[in-house]
Amino acid sequence: MLLPHPVLDSLTPEQVRMWDAHFSPEAGGRRRPAVEEGVWRRTQDPANRELSGWAEDESGRRRVVHYRLHYGLDRTQPMERLVLEELYLYVSWLAPATEIEAHRRDLDQWLTEGRWKPTDDESGSWRRGDLYVTTTEHAVHPQDERADRDTPEGFTSIDVTIRSVDYSLTRASRNLPWDVLTGGMRVKEQRGTPVYAEDLSGLLGYLPFVVEAGCGTSIEAGIPPLHWLHEVYRVTARAGNDLTQGYAFTLAPADDILVKEMLTDTARKADDMVAMFRSVVLAEPTSAHRALKALHDAGHAVGPVATHNFDRLFARAGLHEAFMRRYDQRTPHMHFPEEAKALLVIGLHADRRAVQARARERGLKVFYLDTEGVTENGTYKPYLVEGAREGDVVVRSEAVPALLHLAETLDVSV
Repeated sequence: MLLPHPVLDSLTPEQVRMWDAHFSPEAGGRRRPAVEEGVWRRTQDPANRELSGWAEDESGRRRVVHYRLHYGLDRTQPMERLVLEELYLYVSWLAPATEIEAHRRDLDQWLTEGRWKPTDDESGSWRRGDLYVTTTEHAVHPQDERADRDTPEGFTSIDVTIRSVDYSLTRASRNLPWDVLTGGMRVKEQRGTPVYAEDLSGLLGYLPFVVEAGCGTSIEAGIPPLHWLHEVYRVTARAGNDLTQGYAFTLAPADDILVKEMLTDTARKADDMVAMFRSVVLAEPTSAHRALKALHDAGHAVGPVATHNFDRLFARAGLHEAFMRRYDQRTPHMHFPEEAKALLVIGLHADRRAVQARARERGLKVFYLDTEGVTENGTYKPYLVEGAREGDVVVRSEAVPALLHLAETLDVSV
């Protein structure tokens, strides 16, 4: 595989201007909006026994996935194109030694099938085109030593790193997934008994409001839901038709389709990996984004939008964003204007960054705009808001019709 890898062969002048305004290094400030990053750590624990397969005689497995994709514009062609400039993928397994040994044999076979060539240095790496692969086995993983974490008896680990030539990470970046692991499992919120309403007219008694948004508005713009990445990176398998039951973890090295795909069909898997960002660049703000901008301009919505999305759609609609998406356990800053009386949460399943908790501490009324389910292959599957409490209001609707109706009710032109 050669880099840069094409993502979009040609961009319109409008898309180039959008990129320069919202994704260039100058546009992101401390953020790097042209870098897509993801971290997953999956372990076996009594608290997640249904998803991880934990049992008294079946415990201790672990899988860690960390990826970083760097995008940019290639301006050397007659028309600018969006390309993947740098790639980093790291997968670490902890499992019984016999399974790790078998996985190593699989890796050797996949490297051969994928026509990777050993390098001449002493790193034990392999190369194909502009990518390197390094595999490292550990009796005790260095990150477990660093965290003073015990290794189960009879277990060993193996790391696979696939990266572009000359790509390197800072120590803090390399430690990121392990720091997330040390932070422990996220404790799910306890759902209460919210009130259901037909529309957002109840907000009229709590103006102005602040907005927190998950991927609901992005899905309406044609961007895949974030859990779609779980399938790309083979993190989980669906446990059942009810999404509230979660997804079964991939925890056996023999099930590691991700690394197999990367080693044996590299370019095609890279296309899978960049598909999310491609959809981000192609997407346009919807009527929901425009309605929120109009409500903000009219003074009914205040403050930045607390967004968990990296698509920049709210910024592209003219709204200020407070970016909430993090992988550590820290809580990003969120500004609540003094005059705010309510928090409107749009298309967000769980309060991972305590925005709703902080709003309640300030006495804000919490409203949810959420379908509380998804339709897959024509079948509706429940996906309830995790932390809705007594006194909260839930409106089961997509964002576009509900926000347009709210704007119309407030005599705001969109």
